Amino acid sequence: MSLDNALLFILRIIFMPPDIIAQSNFPSPHLLPMLPLRDIVIFPFMVAPLFVGRPQSIGALEKASDGDKIIFLLSQKDPKVDAPEENDLYQVGTVGKVIQLLKLPDGTVKVLVEGCWRGRVDSFVAGGDLLQVVVEPLVESMADSSEVEAVIRAIKSSFEIYIGLSKKVPVEVSTAIAGLDDPSRLADTVAGHLQIPIADKQEILEFIDPVQRLEHILVLLEQEIEILQIEGRIRSRVKNQMERSQKEYYLNEQMRAIQKELGGQDEFKQELLHFEEQIKKKKMSREATEKAQAELRKLKMMSPMSAEATVVRNYIEWLLSLPWQKGTHDRHDLQKAEEILEADHYGLQKVKGRVLEYLAVQALVKQIKGPILCLVGPPGVGKTSLGQSIAKALQRKFVRISLGGVRDEAEIRGHRRTYIGAMPGKIIQGLKKSGVKNPVFMLDEIDKMSTDFRGDPSSALLEVLDPEQNNSFSDHFLDVEYDLSQVLFVATANNLQTIPRPLHDRLEVIRIEGYSEEEKLHIARRYLLEKQIKAHGLTDKLVRFSDRAIYEIIRRYTRESGVRSLDRNIAAVMRKLAKKAVLEGKDKSFKVGDKQIQKYLGVPQYQYGVREEHDQIGMATGLAWTETGGELLTIEVTSLPGQGKLIITGQLGDVMQESAQAAMSYIRSRWKELQLEKEFYAKLDLHIHVPEGAVPKDGPSAGITIVTALASALTGRPIRKDLAMTGEVTLRGRVLAIGGLKEKLLAARRGGITKVLIPAENKKNLVDLSSLLLKSLTIEVVSHMDQVLALAFASDDK
Repeated sequence: MSLDNALLFILRIIFMPPDIIAQSNFPSPHLLPMLPLRDIVIFPFMVAPLFVGRPQSIGALEKASDGDKIIFLLSQKDPKVDAPEENDLYQVGTVGKVIQLLKLPDGTVKVLVEGCWRGRVDSFVAGGDLLQVVVEPLVESMADSSEVEAVIRAIKSSFEIYIGLSKKVPVEVSTAIAGLDDPSRLADTVAGHLQIPIADKQEILEFIDPVQRLEHILVLLEQEIEILQIEGRIRSRVKNQMERSQKEYYLNEQMRAIQKELGGQDEFKQELLHFEEQIKKKKMSREATEKAQAELRKLKMMSPMSAEATVVRNYIEWLLSLPWQKGTHDRHDLQKAEEILEADHYGLQKVKGRVLEYLAVQALVKQIKGPILCLVGPPGVGKTSLGQSIAKALQRKFVRISLGGVRDEAEIRGHRRTYIGAMPGKIIQGLKKSGVKNPVFMLDEIDKMSTDFRGDPSSALLEVLDPEQNNSFSDHFLDVEYDLSQVLFVATANNLQTIPRPLHDRLEVIRIEGYSEEEKLHIARRYLLEKQIKAHGLTDKLVRFSDRAIYEIIRRYTRESGVRSLDRNIAAVMRKLAKKAVLEGKDKSFKVGDKQIQKYLGVPQYQYGVREEHDQIGMATGLAWTETGGELLTIEVTSLPGQGKLIITGQLGDVMQESAQAAMSYIRSRWKELQLEKEFYAKLDLHIHVPEGAVPKDGPSAGITIVTALASALTGRPIRKDLAMTGEVTLRGRVLAIGGLKEKLLAARRGGITKVLIPAENKKNLVDLSSLLLKSLTIEVVSHMDQVLALAFASDDK
């Protein structure tokens, strides 16, 4: 029933006079026109509009309207029957009154009827153009007032709950029901508003006793309330479950609509088609192709603006950007490659020879695994720039990554895609940058990696730098295998001691030693001067550097194995010359000699190491090796009256202090050969000092120098001024091998030393030294301390 009909019904309930068509004044039985009803049951006191179109029904309405407007309203069992007969109709109906009748243009009739009381069909009257029945009124019986009152209260309470749960009954009906005290009228009014099947309503209509009718309605009402409560709970649960997904769905749909208006959806489709074409064209590995296709299928089912779509899109782009098959062809012209290496770097024959060997083998074999080279040497000797020259000689692309300070394993192997902002490691990034699968890949400062809670990057490099494993390198981000076997890895390091042993084992170590003064002079002439003159806007014709000027910078303004500081100081001189050129005229020429160097660079920063002027007692010259090159190391010993104490000063490390103690023990064991008293040490305190006490010193190679200084101080025999020595000593006087021989000999030559004592085990290292250096020094090979002492004392040469 609609809201308008419900309001009309309420008004009729309230204001209808009680004596309208009184049942007691109606003859029984009585012949009445009959209106068959479809899908509705009319109860007494119920007002309902009906649309009538069947001829017999219209005839019944016209007959009633012409008379006393009384008509019998009877429901059909099956609403689909157009011409109902006696068996198609129920036996109990409602005697009603036609309130209003309106004929419509299409031939149908709209009628407003009102139910009055119940009636039973006594007989059907056949024939004619209308349906008529003989109706017998049904008289209701009255029950006990207390029982009726209880049922009425229960009905009103339950119906109020029903109205609250059902949104189909107007709230105003509750007010009208509350004012009804007649049990029959209350029952019929409630039944008319229940949303129950027609058969159940017909059953209510057939109840004559009002109390029984109310009880039956109460049962149906409780069932409907329970069903509505269950529906409410289900609806609430489903709503809570689907609220979020529906919200996302609606937002996504709105976003799609907006994108469609802006053309964004078309762009996304074009992007998907582009990815599909690229995957087909890109010659990736089978595993990578299958992975890319699987990710593309997932991307097609996603919203283009979702966060997951961005992650998948980024992953596919990385797969497609890598050089899976693209590479460069190596230069097989060894002579040309050698010319390039010689033009870019002076010396470094070991490294150049190893690169040329690689090219030669590749020219014969055509396909070999890339070597893993590690260039080890002090700073400034050209390790990094040498990697660029190797790439140039091979005609390969060059990629460099710095590993200094790297402490996260993910920097090498990448982050897993579960993390926000994940990306591949530096290896994959470098390959993408190069665009080829076989570049020269420089791992700079490999000795300066560290370890913390995020992992050990040096362990991650084990797979990268192992020729037997790197053909199936797996990056955490890509999650597919990638072939690194054709990459030529070149690592650089200053110190091998900090490289883990398993990683060291995979590297082909090539040592690059420091440059001699002559080599630095050649480098300055061939590379540094030309570079700095051009960088400062000068010309070769206007600036002339003498060799003595370059030597002055090398000896007194730098202390290094490489040429980095030399380059900076030459640049400083060029800035001064550029300033003078601007002030005095651009055509002015400049000649730079050793005297001008101090004017341009100021006071010398370093003392140029020179030998002693005279033979000294208790003072021996040793040779030290540092990261910046070789140095002369003076050992001083003096004896004092005392109680046998050994005093060691000069900021010496533990190893060097132990060498001093071993030297003292050796001297005490050789007291006869040195012509000393047996208990000489009991009455003396010996003080060993190494000058430049602010500079830390350590290492065992000063052992024979300390023994020689002690022997000189105790015997009173002077040590030769032009002699320097290096070597570790044992308690039995054996002389053991040392490192950094080239740097130490360079320092000896620079300091004016003419004779150097070296361990016999280091004789093999002389082969790698330049003939110029060997000719400038007299090198004596010793294996025992007795030989050292025989050569060291000045009196022995006289």
